[in-house]
Amino acid sequence: MNPMLRIGRVARLASIAVSVATAVAWVTACRAAEGSVIAGASVKRGRQSLADFGCGSCHEIRGVTGAHGKVGPPLTGVADRSIIAGELANTPENMVRWIRDPVAIEPNTAMPNLHVIEPTARDMVAYLYTLR
Repeated sequence: MNPMLRIGRVARLASIAVSVATAVAWVTACRAAEGSVIAGASVKRGRQSLADFGCGSCHEIRGVTGAHGKVGPPLTGVADRSIIAGELANTPENMVRWIRDPVAIEPNTAMPNLHVIEPTARDMVAYLYTLR
């Protein structure tokens, strides 16, 4: 192979590697700055959404104004629980699924389907995962 072609290929690969590393660093920095377990989700918007959707009428949620409900379980410490909804492994993805459509996971649940859209559920989970 022509040495000049090899140098050009190595330079392109190095440039791609730097671009990928920069993108990963940017996403990680944004996530760390926001404190979110879900890239791109907002802890602040999540706390507000929990209030807006009235989650505190059933749940006690530290940091959410008026969230002193006793119908559902308290959500303080939810990030440290091993399961959610009585059957799902406690992962951010599963919690998003649960918030979006609880009846699809547990048909007899008392938790209503509030028709939370994906980005909002992701924000809510970002906040809930700060409650350790």
